[in-house]
Amino acid sequence: MASRKASAAGPGTALAAAGRDRAHLELAELGPLLEEKGEPGAAGSASAEEPPCPAAREEEEEVVRVLTLPLQAHHAMEKMEEFVYKVWEGRWRVIPYDVLPDWLKDNDYLLHGHRPPMPSFRACFKSIFRIHTETGNIWTHLLGFVLFLCLGILTMLRPNMYFMAPLQEKVVFGMFFLGAVLCLSFSWLFHTVYCHSEKVSRTFSKLDYSGIALLIMGSFVPWLYYSFYCSPQPRLIYLSIVCVLGISAIIVAQWDRFATPKHRQTRAGVFLGLGLSGVVPTMHFTIAEGFVKATTVGQMGWFFLMAVMYITGAGLYAARIPERFFPGKFDIWFQSHQIFHVLVVAAAFVHFYGVSNLQEFRYGLEGGCTDDSLL
Repeated sequence: MASRKASAAGPGTALAAAGRDRAHLELAELGPLLEEKGEPGAAGSASAEEPPCPAAREEEEEVVRVLTLPLQAHHAMEKMEEFVYKVWEGRWRVIPYDVLPDWLKDNDYLLHGHRPPMPSFRACFKSIFRIHTETGNIWTHLLGFVLFLCLGILTMLRPNMYFMAPLQEKVVFGMFFLGAVLCLSFSWLFHTVYCHSEKVSRTFSKLDYSGIALLIMGSFVPWLYYSFYCSPQPRLIYLSIVCVLGISAIIVAQWDRFATPKHRQTRAGVFLGLGLSGVVPTMHFTIAEGFVKATTVGQMGWFFLMAVMYITGAGLYAARIPERFFPGKFDIWFQSHQIFHVLVVAAAFVHFYGVSNLQEFRYGLEGGCTDDSLL
């Protein structure tokens, strides 16, 4: 008789224990909600109960933790999918500097208006038409890219009758336009996909800095070609030096740490040094031709203006002026990087104008040279 009672009580006891475990699990999952929205009476009744023994409580917490981990992971995946979907559909919002991941933190004086990480190239390119901290950086060089692409095509399509040595001179101009187009295209692409991921950002930053070196190298080619038109030996020496320095700058730009905010001054110094290497051939030309002829026929006035623009832009970029003095006031427009971009495009156009005047002067001489002239 007793055995039958025990066997009958066994299933009931098991069901009751399972019910208690389920209740404890539900209470554990709803705990935060009960703490926020529960009634005072419930808290009072709970406090009136005697606390379970520590061993039982730890075992129960371990069971709850094991059972809720998959739920938490599933919830996190749902949130990630929702975020990616919103980014894909272009429904993201700008965020402040403080919540950016470290690889997106570049200028701590720009406090608001940053794009969040967007692991979608489609979303990155759609952000071109949104207002954020990179909008000005993208459009200044995107429009500059279109300008120099058109100028390059028009120059290459000019009739050969306007050149003394059509093939050589078009190759020379082509080197300049190739450097300008690559520099500007790498730049606006970098600023567009900068927020995609750390790997993509690092890759395109290397292209961006390599493009700057290519622009400087390409700018030297037509200037040295026409300024030392009748002196091929120094022209070859200067071109070789510029190429070696430019390739060295590109190699340095492949260093991963080169793109970090810590090395902002290093970046500016590398490219300033590459540009200032033109001081030696400039002094050579000015001494040989005389100051008056160098600044008039030799177009040194335009090239000096170009140098001032490049140096000013690089200096503002390195010092982060004006946002350094007014944090948060230049988050979207007129920040140092945008001013640098505008000055780069303007300086490249001034350089093209000066080289075009040199080409016209050479055409007017019909390719003749005298013994006492470099031109």
